[in-house]
Amino acid sequence: MSDRSDAIVLFGATGDLAKKMLFPALVQLASDDLLPVRVIGVAASDWDDEQLREYARQSIVEYGDGDPDSPAVTRLLSVLSYVRGDYRRAETFEELSTRLDDAERPLLYLAVPPSLFASVIAGVVGIGLHEHSRIVIEKPFGRDLDSARELNRTVLDTFPEESVFRIDHYLGKEEVLDLLVFRLANTVLEPAWNRNYIDSVQITMSEAFGVDGRGRFYEEVGALRDVVQNHLLQVLSLVAMEPPIAADARALRDEKVKVLRAVRPVEPGDVVRGQFSGYLDEEGVAGDSDVETYIALKLFIDSWRWAGVPFYIRTGKHLPVTATEVLIEFKQPPQMFFADADAPPHPNHLMFRLKPGERVTLGMQINEAGEQLRSRNIDLTYAYSQEHEGQRQPAYARLFQEAIDGEQRLFARADGVEAAWHIVDRVLTEHPPSHAYEQGTWGPRAAEDLITCDGGWHDPASGGDDS
Repeated sequence: MSDRSDAIVLFGATGDLAKKMLFPALVQLASDDLLPVRVIGVAASDWDDEQLREYARQSIVEYGDGDPDSPAVTRLLSVLSYVRGDYRRAETFEELSTRLDDAERPLLYLAVPPSLFASVIAGVVGIGLHEHSRIVIEKPFGRDLDSARELNRTVLDTFPEESVFRIDHYLGKEEVLDLLVFRLANTVLEPAWNRNYIDSVQITMSEAFGVDGRGRFYEEVGALRDVVQNHLLQVLSLVAMEPPIAADARALRDEKVKVLRAVRPVEPGDVVRGQFSGYLDEEGVAGDSDVETYIALKLFIDSWRWAGVPFYIRTGKHLPVTATEVLIEFKQPPQMFFADADAPPHPNHLMFRLKPGERVTLGMQINEAGEQLRSRNIDLTYAYSQEHEGQRQPAYARLFQEAIDGEQRLFARADGVEAAWHIVDRVLTEHPPSHAYEQGTWGPRAAEDLITCDGGWHDPASGGDDS
């Protein structure tokens, strides 16, 4: 039997995730001639095969490359079929078994709420499908540490860890993978990549938009659960992890788990929460809601490499720009021979702009033209070219391909998920109240007091090195 999955079962095939992300990703696989010979959608909607195919076709118009009649779309529709049924009823899975026919290693994609995981897994067990399948689980992986542990127990009681793929689309982004390669493929960085030379690290994910009509959803999660516990802690782990002994899934995930376990659990005093003006008017939002639409945290990693170096994370809605970046601030030289005493230079820094305008920038000092020796700031920047951009594989397509091939490097492991929840678990419930902030600002003023490095928070809108 080939180790590659030869069929995809998409639970939740009529949902928004399938429409916005999964069908466009499957078309990309078809374009690359990587699509399995059978794709089966399963959902409760009263549809048939043709209605699901039309739904997939429309998803390409709205969220894909826009050509619903391309050869890749035709290829996907030719292998796409639909099973309608209740996830709690055995006949749904019996019909699925019939549709799968002689598939040897299906990939089961759970694009359904976590509350349905147990029902789907029970149905899969009922037809013996778990014995030779892989399973993909969408975030959120629980709501806190206890629920994450319970979810892992539910899944791992049926599937071995090597068959479980916990998907965080951030780990499929080319820009995030570039961060890992840049760090580990350039030996010039290693001697300075530690507490002796690095003063602080900032990770910012700002969004210029709001909750976009998803007030009811956001009331259940907030910024901490939505992107910090998963996306941004994954980015932190790539910045701070030790070099692995190999490039395989086990070695890479071992190092990520090690660094997450070394992160000191966040204290309430190291958190600033905010809520944008107008959030309470959103549909589905409680009139007295304290849910954060902005959060800033200060973290420390209790390891030999990073002891004493603060890691600052912030994210929020209705901020001035939409941008994601990582800023490594180095320490000032012990003596500033060539500095203007009234305007000390900004320290050396390394900035990874993950979106938009993807680039890597190294901030340095050179001599300013004139009679005196005086340093000035310059940025050495590599911007990803349009040619490079055209070669980039969309995150969901990359992750689909990796899961089909059984490659787990870009997926979260059970102990890593639980380690990330352990970092933020206390402040999910023990935290300061949310501060109001105006739309289009950088969040509540209290966040400025959280960061103690020279210059404060870097402004992603500036395009330069000054905050």
